[in-house]
Amino acid sequence: MFSQLIFLCHYQWVMQHLYGSAHQVELLLRSSRKEMEHRKRVQACGRGWAMQVAAFVFIQRKWEDDKSHFEKMLDYFCDIHEPLQLLIFPEGTDLTANTKARSNEFAEKNGLKKYEYVLHPRTTGFTFVVERLREGGNVDAIHDITVAYPQNIPQTEKHLLNGNFPKEIHFHVQRYPIETVPTSKEELQLWCRKRWEEKEERLRHFYEGGKCFSATGQSIIPPCKSELRVLVVKCISLLYWTVFPLGMFALLYLYSFARWYFAAMIVFFVVQQKIFGGLELIELACHGYFKKQQKFHDTKIKTN
Repeated sequence: MFSQLIFLCHYQWVMQHLYGSAHQVELLLRSSRKEMEHRKRVQACGRGWAMQVAAFVFIQRKWEDDKSHFEKMLDYFCDIHEPLQLLIFPEGTDLTANTKARSNEFAEKNGLKKYEYVLHPRTTGFTFVVERLREGGNVDAIHDITVAYPQNIPQTEKHLLNGNFPKEIHFHVQRYPIETVPTSKEELQLWCRKRWEEKEERLRHFYEGGKCFSATGQSIIPPCKSELRVLVVKCISLLYWTVFPLGMFALLYLYSFARWYFAAMIVFFVVQQKIFGGLELIELACHGYFKKQQKFHDTKIKTN
């Protein structure tokens, strides 16, 4: 049985997608205008269409504009009761010189510590998510994830295309059962800020110390991540991503029905994006319609 989880992570993570067998949701809170434009371009391409199919929650810059949509999406996840894995980046943007300066200004204005390795989190979205999912009985625990790169830190997809892959990625994961998480909004905000204080200290010790999260100085590798298993997964992934694109190109070249299907899917996603704003909004509207119909049907039965 799958758990209903919230994954809480700082933004120094280039691979921002969590893979699982359930709905996979990416929440991007308080993004900049540049990131908003980038997200609009992403939504209009194949990667964005895949995110729509997976019911990612696309939000804008202002919380006042996003709250209603956010509320509907979270209620939808609670209604369908499928295993939910929610990935949240409360910082809302990557760690750069500019964002660090803004974070320091925020710290000075609110009497908080200045951070070197993380940005101060924006807690509005986090508290809303926890409260809403808790009301819907759709969260079992929060996993606090800290990510560190002991060597090179790729910041963009361009770095990956240039072959600048991280040689090692270290994860520190702390599980908090939802029963141990505060219930009031104010306490939740303090709880989230406390986790970020711990991240700052944890990363400081990592980068200024032995480049390891463990107190023993040695990383702990789960049994499921043995060297042999990792090697097998790498080989299978390399084989798949070599054969699959070539197979698709061959299919498009050899068969007209494949070309027509490919063209029809592009037209469908482009049109629905222009008219409805995204496939996840269509899914949400259909759910709302059938929910109203069910309520009407139940009321009619009670009346009779």
